[in-house]
Amino acid sequence: MATLTIPEHEIEFSAIRAQGAGGQNVNKVSSAVHLRFDIRASSLPDGVKERLLALNDSRINRDGVLVIKAQTTRSQDMNRAEALQRLHDIVSSVAQPPRVRRATKPTYGSKQRRLEGKSVRAQVKATRGKVHE
Repeated sequence: MATLTIPEHEIEFSAIRAQGAGGQNVNKVSSAVHLRFDIRASSLPDGVKERLLALNDSRINRDGVLVIKAQTTRSQDMNRAEALQRLHDIVSSVAQPPRVRRATKPTYGSKQRRLEGKSVRAQVKATRGKVHE
């Protein structure tokens, strides 16, 4: 399957102030990045959209918008790149459809081995009782 590409115009970035410690820098500079990606309105194939929306992920809201917040670095560009990488990882994790499981029957040999093991265990347990003369 070809790699999925997401057009730049479908991704919305907004710079916000980062949380946590950081001194004066955290109060002045908007270095954290919010990435918003509307799954339903995207150009992704329908199967990939369905699998993305079916993910049990708190970053996907009820409207089908994936929100990723990146604030680990002090650089807005690096946070933007990290958010894009996380989006790519999420989309690529559902890009390949899951394999269909086909039910199989146990072989005759495996049934015999199971029954043999059961009878051995039963014999061991049967000899654990009180000894009668």
